[in-house]
Amino acid sequence: MRVLLTGAAGFIGTAIRDRLAQAGHEVVGVDLMLDSAHGSTTPPDGVHRIDVRDAADATWTGLLRGTDVVCHQAALVGAGVRVGDLPAYASHNDLGTAALLAAMHEAGVERLVLASSMVVYGEGRYTCPEHGDQVPPPRDVAALEAGDFENHCPACGRALGWDLVGEDARLDPRSSYAASKLAQEHYASSWVRQAGAGAVALRYHNVYGPGMPRDTPYSGVAAMFRSSLERGERPQVYEDGGQARDFVHVDDVARANVLAIEQVAAERASRFAAYNVCSGTPVTILDVARRVAAGSASGLGPEVTGGFRPGDVRHVVASPELARRELGFTAAVDPDTGLADFATAPLRA
Repeated sequence: MRVLLTGAAGFIGTAIRDRLAQAGHEVVGVDLMLDSAHGSTTPPDGVHRIDVRDAADATWTGLLRGTDVVCHQAALVGAGVRVGDLPAYASHNDLGTAALLAAMHEAGVERLVLASSMVVYGEGRYTCPEHGDQVPPPRDVAALEAGDFENHCPACGRALGWDLVGEDARLDPRSSYAASKLAQEHYASSWVRQAGAGAVALRYHNVYGPGMPRDTPYSGVAAMFRSSLERGERPQVYEDGGQARDFVHVDDVARANVLAIEQVAAERASRFAAYNVCSGTPVTILDVARRVAAGSASGLGPEVTGGFRPGDVRHVVASPELARRELGFTAAVDPDTGLADFATAPLRA
C-alpha cells in the first residue's frame, strides 16, 4: 500500500514512517521543515520538503498519484496562547488541511487518517456525587489565587470529580491550536460527505517518548520536566499537581496510526470516525514529574509551585474503549515504565 505521510520528519511522523516501512508499506514523506519544529531546513532522506498549503501545485499532484491513504500529521502545534498566533494556526492547520483535501479529491485519493488532539475537548468530563455529570463554568481567578484549583458543581458547590471522556463528549476548544485541530476534523468530516470518502481522526493525548524535541513550542510537559532535571533544577509543577491526564508513548501512537491506515484502506464505506489514542492509565502531573525524576540520576524531586495559567484545564482523561473495540488498539507501554525510561531516552535538539 502507498501512503503519503505529511509531517514525516516530525517527532510523531518519524515514528509512523518507521512503523509503516516495517509493515511493508511504501511511504511518501513530505514535511515543510519549520525551524520551530526541527531546527534545520534539510529534510531526512526520503522526505520531500514541500508546503501542504501548496497542495494544488504540480509537485503535489505527482506525489498523490497512486496513493491509497494520506496520513496527515503536519501541523503547527503548541498552546497558541497569544491572539497574535491565530493567523499562523489558521494558515498551517486550517488552510493546509483544506488544500490537501481538495488536492486529494482531484487526484482521486479517498482515504485519510488525520492527527487530531485531546485539546478539542477543552475541559474533561466532571461528575458530582449528588447531581451527576456537570459542565463547570471557567475557574475563577480569585479562587485559583487562593489555591482552590478544582472545578465545582454549579448546583451544590462541592468539588467535582473527573471521569473518562468518550469520543461523543462536547467539543470546546480553549486555544488557537485547539480551535485549529477541531477545524481540521470539521474539514475532514465535510470532505467525507462531499466526496463519498473515508476518514479517521486520532485524538492524541499527551504524547512522549524518544525523539521528542526539547525546549521548543513542540515540547510536552514531560520533556520540560526532563530539561529542568538536566539543568540541575527541580521540575516546576503548576497548581497542586493533581491535574489528571493520560500520557501515551509515541510507539503506541505510531501503531494506532498504522492500524487506522490499514482499516480505512480496507473499507469501502463512506464514514468519518474519531478515536482517543491514549494509554488508558491516568496519571497526575505531579506523578509525571516524579516518574521522570525517578528515572534520572539527578536525585532531584519536583517542586509544587501553586502557580497557574488561567486558560489551563483541570482534568482531561480519555476513555480507550472505542479505539480498542473498533481499531483493535490497546497501548502497550505503561506510563510507570515509559515515563521513567523517558528520563534518559534520546531527544532531538
